[in-house]
Amino acid sequence: MEPSWNAQLQQLLDREAIRDCIYRFCRGVDRVDEDALRSVYWHDATGRHGAHQGDAASFIEGVLRNRKGGGRAIHLIGNILIEWHGDVAAVESYFRTTLNARDAGNRPQETLLAGRYLDRFERRNGEWRIAVRTVVYDWVRHTELKADTDAEQFGSRQPMGAHKPADALYDLLAQAKSAD
Repeated sequence: MEPSWNAQLQQLLDREAIRDCIYRFCRGVDRVDEDALRSVYWHDATGRHGAHQGDAASFIEGVLRNRKGGGRAIHLIGNILIEWHGDVAAVESYFRTTLNARDAGNRPQETLLAGRYLDRFERRNGEWRIAVRTVVYDWVRHTELKADTDAEQFGSRQPMGAHKPADALYDLLAQAKSAD
């Protein structure tokens, strides 16, 4: 039997809410945006993010501590597949991440990560967030960079991405909010 129009519409709304949550995670990590990161996980969420295995709150604290030290990151998301089970959704999202930081010898390094986020999303009080996340790495590559500064890497291309609140995104958000 076909689901009702209301059920189909609700599933579309739920799908978009889950996608938005995944995209907020990327913004949170890339821009070191604590509010965005905290809006992604339930308070009791757990996960396995590379070397970190445990509660999401300590993962977030680690991201904020490590990323505020510098470096750049950019996440790209694709192939989001969602399987519905009432107020639980099994979600597989492919990612590609490029990180720019310094290695243990203080040399500039770029790391390419590609893999999948395997998420158990739960809807609580009408809101979808991650309850359990496992990050599966399908590709990891480290490359030592020859350029040692952003100016050498980016040249005259401006503005350059930055952490919150210095990134141009936050000016755009403030302008849009003031238009309300």
